[in-house]
Amino acid sequence: MKTVVLFNNKGGVSKTTTTFNLGWNLAEKGKRVLIVDADPQCNLTRLVFEPENSSDHPLDEAQFKGRNIRDALDPVFKSRPQRLEPVDCFPVPGREGLYLLPGHAGLAEHETTLGIAQQLSESIQALRNVPGSFRYLFEETGKKYDVDYILIDVSPSLGSINQNIVTSSDSLIIPVNPDVFSVMAIESMANVIPRWIDWGMRASRIDALVEADYPFHEPNLKLLGFVVQRYRLRNGEPTTAFATYFDKLDEAIRQNLIPHLRSSNVMYSDSVYRQANLKDGYKLAEIPEFNTLIAASQACGKPVFSLEPEDLGYTGVVWNNVAQNISNIRSIFDAMSSRIEFLTDDRNL
Repeated sequence: MKTVVLFNNKGGVSKTTTTFNLGWNLAEKGKRVLIVDADPQCNLTRLVFEPENSSDHPLDEAQFKGRNIRDALDPVFKSRPQRLEPVDCFPVPGREGLYLLPGHAGLAEHETTLGIAQQLSESIQALRNVPGSFRYLFEETGKKYDVDYILIDVSPSLGSINQNIVTSSDSLIIPVNPDVFSVMAIESMANVIPRWIDWGMRASRIDALVEADYPFHEPNLKLLGFVVQRYRLRNGEPTTAFATYFDKLDEAIRQNLIPHLRSSNVMYSDSVYRQANLKDGYKLAEIPEFNTLIAASQACGKPVFSLEPEDLGYTGVVWNNVAQNISNIRSIFDAMSSRIEFLTDDRNL
């Protein structure tokens, strides 16, 4: 079982869409997958549930009370004398082997407590179980459903919850857009992720955390790669404006982020990335703008690459043109999931 976090401190880079589509694609290939909504905005939960809930029957908290990430962690954060239990997750409609651990807006309430625990748990015994609780909950829930992968959608934040989840995960995917703000975010992550790893190494040696009911383990995070998306094509190539930022992204990644991650042991060897056939060294995928297909995907609760004529109301030549685009997107996700399967093979560590 491998835990993969999709993280970027910049919002709007399609972390949620990628988590959903990638989880579905892996499940199509016979893998058992748990997708976790660890973003208090709960967009992943909304994406899964809303197709079954019209405006006349909106989402109701009672649907997943006690079956979400905030409620599952409450015994630790509220110091209740009971152990964390695996979450009773929801099967994702239409895709066997894919399960959702729903989010909760109230998860953000735990940000401060977790931050204090990650700094002071050595001196405040009541907090010693907090830092290791996220990983424990995810792994126990994953075991319950016998999953191969846990994919975690997190918020665009540099707060303590993301620090904990990123540091505790096995693998990291960084979704980006070819724009100035993603370049800024790359520069930010070059500073922050190594600092988080350094904190995690020190925390894993603190007796109070090692001996906790939910031990905090030494970080073993590895970068799987980048997913570049949400750009327009012209004649099969990124338009000029986007192409410029492809180059700037590559420069920021190669000259700034990769050296910092390598110094923190977050990288595989370059030969492993080459064997995985990543584009330009570190790209898992390049995914152009979905355009109108994304709205249909969200309305149907299925990935873009699984849309059918009846989902769109298209026939004839119109459908044929759209079908080619859908087929191209499927090929992209098929290739990405194959690369992830290769990279997460323990023989590459």
